[in-house]
Amino acid sequence: MNRTCVGFGWAALAAALSACSLAPRYGVPSTPAPPAAYQELGEWKPAQPADALPRGAWWRLFDDATLNALENKIGAANQDLKAAFARLMQARAAVRLARADYFPSVTLGSGLTRTRLSRNSPRFSPATPQIYDDYTLEADVSYEIDVWGRVRSALDAAHAQAQASAADLAAVDLATHAELATDYFMLRGADASIALLDQTVAAYERALTLTENRYRGGIAAAVDVDQARTQLESARTQAAEQRLIRAQLEHAIAVLVGEPAPAFHVEPLPLSAEPPTLDPGAPSELLERRPDVAAAERRVAAANAEIGVARAAWFPVFGIGASAGWESAHAASWIDAPSRLWSLGPSAVLTVFDGGRRRALSQQARGAYDEAVADYRSTVLEAYREVEDELAAQRQLAQEQASQRAAVAAAQRSLAQAEQRYRGGIASNLEVVFAQNALLQAQSSALNILTRRFSAAVQLVKALGGGWNRAELADAAAAR
Repeated sequence: MNRTCVGFGWAALAAALSACSLAPRYGVPSTPAPPAAYQELGEWKPAQPADALPRGAWWRLFDDATLNALENKIGAANQDLKAAFARLMQARAAVRLARADYFPSVTLGSGLTRTRLSRNSPRFSPATPQIYDDYTLEADVSYEIDVWGRVRSALDAAHAQAQASAADLAAVDLATHAELATDYFMLRGADASIALLDQTVAAYERALTLTENRYRGGIAAAVDVDQARTQLESARTQAAEQRLIRAQLEHAIAVLVGEPAPAFHVEPLPLSAEPPTLDPGAPSELLERRPDVAAAERRVAAANAEIGVARAAWFPVFGIGASAGWESAHAASWIDAPSRLWSLGPSAVLTVFDGGRRRALSQQARGAYDEAVADYRSTVLEAYREVEDELAAQRQLAQEQASQRAAVAAAQRSLAQAEQRYRGGIASNLEVVFAQNALLQAQSSALNILTRRFSAAVQLVKALGGGWNRAELADAAAAR
């Protein structure tokens, strides 16, 4: 009965003492108050904004079957995602490692030694044998009482780091899908440019043939032939450059989907549709929708917990040790009742002098916390900047496209007039060449703007978090 009471007493004492923690009370670091609305949105509003980004497969907004098929390959094949997932598994293992300190450590050992005592040993006695055997079988139990919250703080830090790793994985996933979508639309833009240049090359070839015929008939000058040939070869050069760009984009997509570049191919399909309209929501929602912001905040929480670990090093470490087993000089009586042994008792260890090690560790923990806070605030500011940048790109590029379409229409009318004047003998071939170059440049600029609009839409989705929400991180209490 007395032993039972003593056992309950030790357990109650350990539970009471372990309720303490030296980590500072944690609170999310303050950041500048978000405005009510994004500045770059201004008076420009999407005609039919989407209520919210779809969870996970946000790329389906673009309604492109080929893009959907490519995006679906990323999860199982992309090596960057696999590396991020491996880091998450390491962080979760670190949580289990920290949690193990809540439990006692039990070791079991057995030994057999044969010893000969020296006659000059202080333990030597003529009445005892000089040579003897020692059989041991012993279990040792050690348990650290978490008086100052060192174990609790270490576990809190590990939990926060695991949550940060989960957010990092979401950020890598979002960035990888966004990179694939950006490369895909740039590839489609290159397809459109190649189609345009191929049509232009065919038109320039017909113009060169016509000019050569007019030259042989004495109607055109030799300089007209040279101008037509120069224009044709320049268009061929531009077409070859666009094919090079397309090949490089195709190879980049192959790496993202985990396929060898020589065996990967995307069928050409010129970019012609319009990018979807997006509702960015309120700036106050952004901090809940960005995985990189969540990761930075969780690292602040981990650094805060590490301060508690550093502070606990200034105080004594209390523990309970126990051992039990058998020991005998003869194998026949090794496990007999008289061979039993046991010990039980508390311990306390206090470091009196360490040359400033604990002070340095405390300062290091505080510095790491300050760094994490600064990184978090910087990440928040960067998040607002990225959204504003992409909103500005959406608005300005839409205006640019409207202006450029008008420029293309004007260039087409100018070319038609120049060709008519040239056929009537009123204008020279140089005027036609200038009009043709102006039209090609206007059409190329229009395709470039359309490609940039798609890229800006992808980057806006990425800046808004791609439909991710901080609630997807495991709740700290539930995870514990």
